[in-house]
Amino acid sequence: MDSFSKVEISNSGNNSVNTGIPASSSGGTSSSGGTTLSRYENQKRRDWNTFGQYLKNHRPPLSLARCSGAHVLEFFRYLDQFGKTKVHTPICSFYGNPNPPAPCPCPLRQAWGSLDALIGRLRAAYEENGGKSETNPFGSRAVRLYLREVRDLQSKARGISYDKKRKRPPSQQLAAAQTSAEAAAPPGED
Repeated sequence: MDSFSKVEISNSGNNSVNTGIPASSSGGTSSSGGTTLSRYENQKRRDWNTFGQYLKNHRPPLSLARCSGAHVLEFFRYLDQFGKTKVHTPICSFYGNPNPPAPCPCPLRQAWGSLDALIGRLRAAYEENGGKSETNPFGSRAVRLYLREVRDLQSKARGISYDKKRKRPPSQQLAAAQTSAEAAAPPGED
């Protein structure tokens, strides 16, 4: 089940997690015949290989089959040392200020959005590499709670709220669909 043949660690790209270790240069082709992988697929592969390397370097080394949500959280805490997002502590004078006027000693961490995207890619990679969705450690309750906690902590520290987008009631959705259909119809066809 463990398929960690190559290890590549990324420190660039949109919404990727910076590990501070340069990525090895590799072509954008898959091993199955030379088709170019999408940016998402390349990032997912790099993230999967990074997690695999983390498991190999873990003391004692862990197999993927024995990996749990707790190990995923440990991996996140490890990644925090490479973060670029300043997260003010409650005792900091800039706590709650989205644009602090001066530097402070608060730690740099991984941004919530980066962690959220990373989890999505790792969940998909786990299942693509033979894992069952029921045993996916990246979808565990502990991981979901941790992400929620990080989101709330970072939003309070920056004074920015992450409001969940609310679904429209069915009647409003129907009205919006009719309005957009009417706007798309060519003029003069009544």
